[in-house]
Amino acid sequence: MTADVWLPIPPDEIEGLPEGPHYRHWDGEEDFPADPADCAFYVVPYMKPPGIGVRPLPLMRSVRVVQTLSAGTDHVEPGLRHLPPGVRLCNARGVHEASTAELTLTLILSSLRGIPDFVRAQDKGEWLGGFRPALADKNVLIVGYGSIGAAIEDRLVPFELARVARVARSARTTERGPVHPLTDLPALLPEADVVVLSTPLTETTRHLVDAAFLARMKDGALLVNVARGGVVDTKALLTEVESGRIGAALDVTDPEPLPAEHPLWRAPGVLISPHVGGPTSAFLPRAKRLLVDQLRRFVNQEELRNVILVTGAESN
Repeated sequence: MTADVWLPIPPDEIEGLPEGPHYRHWDGEEDFPADPADCAFYVVPYMKPPGIGVRPLPLMRSVRVVQTLSAGTDHVEPGLRHLPPGVRLCNARGVHEASTAELTLTLILSSLRGIPDFVRAQDKGEWLGGFRPALADKNVLIVGYGSIGAAIEDRLVPFELARVARVARSARTTERGPVHPLTDLPALLPEADVVVLSTPLTETTRHLVDAAFLARMKDGALLVNVARGGVVDTKALLTEVESGRIGAALDVTDPEPLPAEHPLWRAPGVLISPHVGGPTSAFLPRAKRLLVDQLRRFVNQEELRNVILVTGAESN
């Protein structure tokens, strides 16, 4: 194995990389570290502006694996059309579950208990009391029950919820209970006090949360988006939150970054975090473990983990 491997983390900072490949460090800089045509395993730079990660793809004539360090791959998929057939696209399942689930709980609890109001009151030296909703006894609906959705439920368990409902692309059964198909959403939405979005962004889920979806949410419900901004129709969401009928806690938005003049910033009952579900101290250790495991599998010609699609396959 003498092919090039491009890593966004310096190779000497990753313990346990298998011997054989030539490791090149590239984290989205203007200059490439070597000829992209020699790259066989490409790890996409993490949390870069749109277009950075796909820039070398048209030149990667020998690439066999494209590995993201994000759970979603929608930012890379447009560049796959430039690649030869048989290239495997892998995501970072196992890297972001803990951090994203932590943020999800933070957004839910902060919104329900009024933490943004308390912070604003603190800035003015005001003592702001009163009753606030608790998470206890609430019905929570998780839309997108993959590994992140399951990690979110794991952290919800101690909060004495009335019920957790789970929705994914297709129905199945888990140790915690049934997972409903997307077609069951109209019946489940009116019962949910908190709706958590943790689904990938696909053609099926783009604007899944539209005016009809939001209209079925109960008065006073909270929408939490830790998925992708494009899962929500922003215009439809604005109509609902500006009326005060529902609240929202958003780690992702459409557009993103959210322009300073965008009305979502000032909409009542909306809490916004700047897409920080993944980048925490938990990221690097898990990302490094994933890369070492994947590269060992690659060098030993073993089956890779987290293969999302293969270029040239029927779905493409």
